[in-house]
Amino acid sequence: MDGADFIIIGGGIAGLSAAARMARHGKVVVIEAEDALGYHSSGRSVSFSHYGIGGEAVRALTAYSRPFFEEPPAGFSEVPVALPFASLYFAKDSELPALETLAAAMAQFTDAIKPLDAPGLAALCPVLKTGPGAAMRGLLDPTGLKLDADALLQGFARAVRAQAGEIRLGRRIASIEHQGEAWIVNDEIAAPVLINAAGAWADAVAALAGVAPLGLRPKRRTIIAVDPPQGSEIAAWPFAHSVAGDFYMLPEAGRLLVSPVDEVADDPCDAQPDDYDIALAADRLEHYTSVRVTRIAHRWAGLRTFAADRVPTAGFAPGAPGFFWLAGQGGYGLQTAPAMAEIVEALLTGAPWPADLAATPAQIRPERLLGA
Repeated sequence: MDGADFIIIGGGIAGLSAAARMARHGKVVVIEAEDALGYHSSGRSVSFSHYGIGGEAVRALTAYSRPFFEEPPAGFSEVPVALPFASLYFAKDSELPALETLAAAMAQFTDAIKPLDAPGLAALCPVLKTGPGAAMRGLLDPTGLKLDADALLQGFARAVRAQAGEIRLGRRIASIEHQGEAWIVNDEIAAPVLINAAGAWADAVAALAGVAPLGLRPKRRTIIAVDPPQGSEIAAWPFAHSVAGDFYMLPEAGRLLVSPVDEVADDPCDAQPDDYDIALAADRLEHYTSVRVTRIAHRWAGLRTFAADRVPTAGFAPGAPGFFWLAGQGGYGLQTAPAMAEIVEALLTGAPWPADLAATPAQIRPERLLGA
């Protein structure tokens, strides 16, 4: 049987970023069920960093992670892992209170927010319907970052391997046992610390280990890609969101990525888009913009897994020595990964809590979800 200091179950962005950090402290082995990294969630994300989603703790994790994206460690990636990309949030007259609440929440982390009226919205995104009954006010956040999910996944994987860590692909978890002071996975590898970064499967992994679940909730999100109006120059359009939380649109590679921002409860699985949700995405695009959907070029779905309070979780499971949770990233896994990796390091090694991080251990640790 092989030995290690840390076994990490899950080869998505959470598991790999934590592995790259913990490889500084001992032998790390990442076990991933699929034959590719980030197959289920990380690789299906729109991959954006912005302050328009999540609560205060998520925004704090996002803010702390930004320097990593803006200036990654030397040799981390041959291509930029992030590019500046503005975010736009728009509201009808009836939604102005929600827009004001969002502006106040974002202002805690950036002073670059710019209010817009209907003509300003139309100038930034010409297809957006504006005026009475449509978008009347908005917020422009020029500090958004378009993240390269593959570059981040591969960069963290290289960092793991460069520090003598291993990444084992195509290894589904069949058994987890705790013997003495070691966690044994699949009767093939043992370590005193088992980090559960299995995404939608994290509660199932805990059950295999005999550990109480956190009550994680996998939810499916659908995205379609459509052609823009002929002759449109879309590259400079912002990442546009309805403040109602039922639509977003992002230009990418000459097409528009569109989502109805659905959160459909689902079981852990290889998520596939549902016909209704595909149609809903197209309908929302036609509702909020002048774009007419004549062809859907591509469609996909991914699972976003939330804790009850929608805050990512890291920390040892009470009553299960060496079993460490890293789960519930929701739709924020990519944009919070650097911060969460430092939190994992602090909680596992006893190092100080990350300086200047405006989120507390009590907001992150699993005890809050278990009533402990």
